[in-house]
Amino acid sequence: MGRAYQNRKESMAKTAGQKTRLYSRYGKEIYVCAKQGGVDPDGNLSLRSLISRAKKDQVPAHVIDRAIEKARGGGGEDYDTARYEGFGPGGCMVIVDCLTDNGNRTFTQVRQAFVKNDAKLGSPGTVGHMFEHQAVFVFDGDDDEAILDLLMMADVDVTDVEAEDGLISVFAPVSEFNNVKIALTEAMPDIDFKVENLSFVPQTMTEITGEDIESFDKFIAALEDCDDVQNIYHNAEIND
Repeated sequence: MGRAYQNRKESMAKTAGQKTRLYSRYGKEIYVCAKQGGVDPDGNLSLRSLISRAKKDQVPAHVIDRAIEKARGGGGEDYDTARYEGFGPGGCMVIVDCLTDNGNRTFTQVRQAFVKNDAKLGSPGTVGHMFEHQAVFVFDGDDDEAILDLLMMADVDVTDVEAEDGLISVFAPVSEFNNVKIALTEAMPDIDFKVENLSFVPQTMTEITGEDIESFDKFIAALEDCDDVQNIYHNAEIND
């Protein structure tokens, strides 16, 4: 798989504006998840995982509670999912996932991010076949074989386990997300997940160098500025 944790959508919450966008995205996703699967985290495992990620990204409790209460009320907006695929600077492959209440607005904003930053928006399926939808967990450690044995003993289906730079990455089918988390947490109660999400993991990496690095950073920043963009996945490997 290779360095999936480097391809996770980072929470760039350094300024008040960036924090607001981060909170808005989590609030929208929690609202949709709770509305579709129920507002009780004990009965909606996807919601429970989402709330855990939000807390780890320091989303305030009132943002989480407000989104759940909004879903409980049964009203509010109806959001649709939208996915865009294409090629970024340096020829890297990109998938952009959105939640939107206005598809035309979202398409226009995403398209502009591509057009203005030396990138090319493609049709559905353009690059998706080069990614695998996986459950991904990353945490401190260096003994990947021990982790693989642990998960196999727990009868968990695992795609791959890697150790690199003091971090262990576990990849598993999406359906095994909760099984992986339970097995690891029970075996290591103090485990601190750096990443615990469902992600599109690239099958191959594309090296980005030289001037393409600046173009790539601007491209990702432009996508991040779009309020409807929830997640960005890519196969860029940055080498300064």
